[in-house]
Amino acid sequence: MRHELLKNITRIVVKLGTGVITDSQKHPDPVQMGQLVAQVAAQRQAGREIVLVTSGAVGAGMGVLEMSKRPADLAELQTCAAIGQCRLMALYEQLFAQFNLHVAQVLLTHDDLEHHDRHLNARNTLLSILQHGVVPIINENDAVSCTELRFGDNDQLSALVACLLPADLLVILTTVDGVIENFGKANAKTLALIERVDETLEGMAGGTASATAVGGMATKVQAAKMAIRSGIPLVIASGKKQQVLAKIVEGQNEGTLFVPQPNRLKGRKRWIAFFHHPKGTLVVDEGAKRALRDQGKSLLPPGIAGCEGDFAAGDVVRICDPDGTEFARGISDFNSDLIKQKQLPRIEVIHRDNLVIL
Repeated sequence: MRHELLKNITRIVVKLGTGVITDSQKHPDPVQMGQLVAQVAAQRQAGREIVLVTSGAVGAGMGVLEMSKRPADLAELQTCAAIGQCRLMALYEQLFAQFNLHVAQVLLTHDDLEHHDRHLNARNTLLSILQHGVVPIINENDAVSCTELRFGDNDQLSALVACLLPADLLVILTTVDGVIENFGKANAKTLALIERVDETLEGMAGGTASATAVGGMATKVQAAKMAIRSGIPLVIASGKKQQVLAKIVEGQNEGTLFVPQPNRLKGRKRWIAFFHHPKGTLVVDEGAKRALRDQGKSLLPPGIAGCEGDFAAGDVVRICDPDGTEFARGISDFNSDLIKQKQLPRIEVIHRDNLVIL
């Protein structure tokens, strides 16, 4: 299956976690970064487009300031990010130059990707950078972004970038070999293939105890949900291994492969599904859920059992079943007050063209 899924890969998003590019003192590790850059350069020289999503700015800044623990204060975090980002990019530029490759720094926030015009502009800029044979190096704009440092992570950002382009493959390189079943026990094993992200898998994926990292395996599994729903395969593998990227692209049994769903979402549907912080929730009855999920229908007023939150017409909202499980997202044609008053005519609250089943 790996060979079949990965046989025509031309555009790859590679995410490098803090743990794979810094040393024990939290400083960027030039030797380790050098072997990773060499792997990326080899793929670029083989004719593939490569987008790098890098963590490590906060960790690098912590190293400069001799901090042993990730600061909780937002201004301190942003200070670390601002100091560390300079060091990080200077080192990347130096390392890629050894392979006659130029790099471009792109700092993004989720707000940049949520706003439709900025979303398209970011995509066009990245595509232009790639067309020039340059390697874009993306990080969250942590120095100014309040929300992202509190709630964001680069696993999610890498999945969003893969969906934005879209990419043919997303690779998350971390300090472990992949998703590990029975982690920490004698019978622990790396899962080679995951065809469906379910509650059991999400329960298996823990957070992180690292002083510099944010997410852990839980955020990687959430990134996988976005990628595979968009029709993009994702591999989680160890960035400490030599030639790991080449082995993945060749279809070798390396890391954990998340199998993409067969129907790739179109660009607008991806934007609705993954690039918003939903402003509210519509709870629908079982009949409406079946009509939306199985029959491709629009959402009509009679199917709405509840409305939560305060949102305007044109906002993206969550759509949940009676148990509170989110199964879709869409753009509401009406504000929350009108929906709560139940005074709507029998026309679409969310048209099927503006609705995505997750």
